[in-house]
Amino acid sequence: MSVRELVVLGTASQVPTRERNHNGYVLLWDGEGILFDPGEGTQRQMLHTSIAAHDLTRICLTHFHGDHTLGLPGVIQHLSLDGVPHEVPVHFPASGRHYFERLRHATPFHDTVALREAPVTGPGVIGGGAEEPGLPFTLEARQLSHRVEAFGYRLVEPDARRMLPERLAAAGIAGPDVGRLQREGELRGVRLEEVSEPRPGQRFAFVMDTRLCDGVYELAEGCDMLVIESTFLRADTELAEISGHLTAYQAGRVAAESGVRHLVLTHFSQRYQDTELFAAEARSAGFEGGLTAARDLTRVPVPKRR
Repeated sequence: MSVRELVVLGTASQVPTRERNHNGYVLLWDGEGILFDPGEGTQRQMLHTSIAAHDLTRICLTHFHGDHTLGLPGVIQHLSLDGVPHEVPVHFPASGRHYFERLRHATPFHDTVALREAPVTGPGVIGGGAEEPGLPFTLEARQLSHRVEAFGYRLVEPDARRMLPERLAAAGIAGPDVGRLQREGELRGVRLEEVSEPRPGQRFAFVMDTRLCDGVYELAEGCDMLVIESTFLRADTELAEISGHLTAYQAGRVAAESGVRHLVLTHFSQRYQDTELFAAEARSAGFEGGLTAARDLTRVPVPKRR
């Protein structure tokens, strides 16, 4: 059975608290495991979940502030220690390559991991497509608005068609002929559209440190799940703007206007204790879909297909 879910490793922002570890998120998607923004303590948080080093197939860094990257050296060394055999692409803002090199080789270790540097130079498709034909989705990047260069990420599964067994049976199509019909579009006078229906691909977006900008909306548009920072509450909107962050109200408004099905709020400032306040503010912005104010070590399933 395919598994599509978000595993939350940490939900803090600038500094951790007793209840919140620094950032860290793993998206499990049909055998792929994408690690986003590994902050300090990511290895230990992984131990409290079912996520092993072998599960990680890709790493995405939104920017190079410490609460989003200082766990990277340990994760890379863990990949080597466990002998992970597959290639692991790492996406990061190209302007921060010197920071990546420092993190990549922060300490001496027996380096055996097949890490592929994939710096992001601008918006567009950065994974899948013609360059990675075996990947069942494309990975896109969009520029965000923070105090340093930052990118958000968006996973897009292509649209397909769902076969309808009763119509296939009525048309006398079974076994290998079903696959042939899917490949060729027509078989013995039966068109694919007659025995199937559209199956929209699913979409997931990951948005960290940013002010409101076009990139936020482009990433969120039509997503089944949006993971988005909501560092501040609405009363601190001015502080959010100055520091390059979002409020929970702004995150809720983006989700409502973009047709998001499930909203995951995270990256909470240490000044707030009650995360449910963030959920209430997102609701007050008019968002009516599924909503999770994330807590460390929780798992959030991607909504089932429409």
